[in-house]
Amino acid sequence: MKHEGYNEFRTRGRFDFPIEFHHVDRNHPRFHMPYHWHIEYEIVYIVRGGLTLSLNEDVVTAQTGDIIFIRDGIVHGGAPLDEETVYECIVFDLKKLLQGSQTTGARVQPILEHELLINKYIPGTTADVPGMIAMLFAAMKEAYAGYEMVVTGMLYSFLGAVLRHGLCHAPNAALRESSRRRVMQLKKTFQLIDDAYDQPLTLGDLAAAAGLTPNYFCRFFQKITHRSPIDYLNYYRIEAACIRLAQGDESITEIALATGFNDISYFIKTFRRYKGISPLKYQKTISS
Repeated sequence: MKHEGYNEFRTRGRFDFPIEFHHVDRNHPRFHMPYHWHIEYEIVYIVRGGLTLSLNEDVVTAQTGDIIFIRDGIVHGGAPLDEETVYECIVFDLKKLLQGSQTTGARVQPILEHELLINKYIPGTTADVPGMIAMLFAAMKEAYAGYEMVVTGMLYSFLGAVLRHGLCHAPNAALRESSRRRVMQLKKTFQLIDDAYDQPLTLGDLAAAAGLTPNYFCRFFQKITHRSPIDYLNYYRIEAACIRLAQGDESITEIALATGFNDISYFIKTFRRYKGISPLKYQKTISS
């Protein structure tokens, strides 16, 4: 079993309802969000506590009631501010949802074409938006009869509120092109980590994937992720181990070997460093 991919090309929800919901608390295997990207849009709602996310080269910190909007193709990942944080995510295919809509097509097309960018951070105090988002997420969570119509309606309402209240902006063409080049380099390294985290990877391997010298790559990677490349590699391996531990059908030794650790004691030590508990205790906590 491979880790849920950095480059997440997979089906969201149903073909006729391409929306996926996640409730994330400290017992979720991806409570600390590894860097990844996908071709769909995503809304992150902070239920309790706080969350810091890196979005390409920007950093956003949101608190209870706030919203983070992530457009397609953005490299994102981050961490909760404390162990009591709870956040929820909806990942959706905006193009499929709006397919065939003549009334709203002209309004939404600039968003789909990235000629108009929805703000990454939307405070929970923004007029109209909190109520819409609360209803949207509640409908996805409860999945009651007819919830699909409520969810679709709330997404339309959200986009309407974005346009009404000016929660969007035009892109800076020069900055966008510069950022695009840097992010594409980073994506190649993240893709290598996702494809081969279970193999022995060196700093040279990671730098080569980005087409950079090791020294420059270290500075570049640290600036974007706030971690050294090897620290992030080990962090990613531990996150992959958490997903396997949650499945409960492999031994600790098997999981260590499958996630790139040839030394079991080093795996346990590294796991404790990132998670604060042993792999076995983590597995028992998840299962309970």
